[in-house]
Amino acid sequence: MSKREIHETAALRLREAYTGGTIPPLRNFLDPTDVDGAYAVQAINTEYWRGTGRRIVGRKVGLTAKSVQQQLGVDRPDFGVLFDDMQVPNGGTLSAEKCIQPKAEAEVAIILNKDIPNAAATRADVMEAADCAVAAIEIVDSRIADWKISFADTVADNGSSAFFVLGDTKKRLEALDLYTCGMVLEVNGKVASLGAGAACLGHPLEAAAWLASTLAAQGDHLKAGDIVLTGALGPMVALAPGDDVVARIGGIGTCQFAYSGS
Repeated sequence: MSKREIHETAALRLREAYTGGTIPPLRNFLDPTDVDGAYAVQAINTEYWRGTGRRIVGRKVGLTAKSVQQQLGVDRPDFGVLFDDMQVPNGGTLSAEKCIQPKAEAEVAIILNKDIPNAAATRADVMEAADCAVAAIEIVDSRIADWKISFADTVADNGSSAFFVLGDTKKRLEALDLYTCGMVLEVNGKVASLGAGAACLGHPLEAAAWLASTLAAQGDHLKAGDIVLTGALGPMVALAPGDDVVARIGGIGTCQFAYSGS
């Protein structure tokens, strides 16, 4: 098979896994550190899903923790696409029927009111383009069995993305200390994860600037209105039906959802 045919086959396997269940790691299609190939597979599925009517509303940054990068043998973050139907209302319910092996993590989300076309974007560029920051929960999931992922697996699988929740309180970035802001993720009223802004690539704005630069270098860019999930502030937590999940981020606010079903 040609490289394109290999990527198309990997993309199809991932799409089928959404309804058919997990698949083995993509070792037969992608080298574990094949950056270009993994993003090529992600792009194939992005275009497929757009063709079905799904609308892109932003991006998510992943692998922002150095420890996770070392675990997967890479030296960079990754990104995935956020579609409109991935958003769960704040305080809403996510059915277990829509997930495979989900985990939750608390993040800072940035909403843009200007484009960032700069391939050398900085924190200042993000600050200038941002409308506000809100508390967020990302529900990650993997179509790869038992989360036995390589860098290529998670990138090809749209950054192991699934759903997200945004808080209702919007804060201007100028009034925030995103470096030292603390995070508490509670599950059923008990602390399940702790973290801080500095855990996210050193600073959430650094993660957003990396994303803006990376997209611009690829001929794309962050756009006004985009939602940017900047990355986890602490360890992710596996979900079980019946869980009530609340994220609290100092100075920014809260958001929550219920995970229901069997």
